Amino acid sequence: MELLRSLAFFLAAGLCEIGGGYLVWVWLREGRSPWYAVVGAVLLVLYGVLPTFQPAHFSRVYAAYGGVFVLLSILWGWRVDGTAPDRFDMIGALFVLLGVAVMMYWPRAG
Repeated sequence: MELLRSLAFFLAAGLCEIGGGYLVWVWLREGRSPWYAVVGAVLLVLYGVLPTFQPAHFSRVYAAYGGVFVLLSILWGWRVDGTAPDRFDMIGALFVLLGVAVMMYWPRAG
């Protein structure tokens, strides 16, 4: 159950970071309403809060989150921007997710 909770926090934090960054991006790059920036900023603050609920310490959580971010960024680009990943993108994402699994969930002594 703790594993599922941890994965849910990684997913939620990732969506907040990518979604918040994307809203700021379209506000600045596409001249959208300043409300895009406001909502984006709120999501980015939530991104900063959500990892605090992870069971590990700061450096491990943020390092492992980098791997989750890679996969979510690829999927966001595919779904939102229409940029399909190629097999090398997916192979790279698999490697970083393997690193996440080792860093966060590999059994440790003590």
